[in-house]
Amino acid sequence: MAQTNLSADALPASSDQAVWSKVLALHTRVERKLTQSLQRAHGIGLSEYRALADLAQADDGELRMQELADRIGLNQSSVTRLVGRLDAVGFAYRDVCTVDGRGVYAVITGEGRDRYNAARGTYAEVLASELDAAGADPQLAGVVQALRNAL
Repeated sequence: MAQTNLSADALPASSDQAVWSKVLALHTRVERKLTQSLQRAHGIGLSEYRALADLAQADDGELRMQELADRIGLNQSSVTRLVGRLDAVGFAYRDVCTVDGRGVYAVITGEGRDRYNAARGTYAEVLASELDAAGADPQLAGVVQALRNAL
């Protein structure tokens, strides 16, 4: 059997790969603008905003650290550092489960809830603006339209 020696560049991209490439381009564009805007206007990064959002919406304002990590797409050590940063500025703290002593929770503070509430408008405004701008880009318009139509 003859072996074909094609480089990855020589292989035609599948339609799934092309779509995924556009989704990633859209994601990168929107995430960059959200990060810049949240940092400039509210002094928090996008991961901090997402953690505060999840904590603010959780029962009693707390989530197990692993659940928070899963929700925002971080690994355990990254979410530990994230909660440490939030703790350092008074937006959240770590708490040990009183029932079994093994579970560790992240808990939002009143100041963290205030910062999240202040940042929500910026997040929504920038997200809508960037999706509108990306929707006007011929390379991304189809992806934006498909995502907006999915809901």
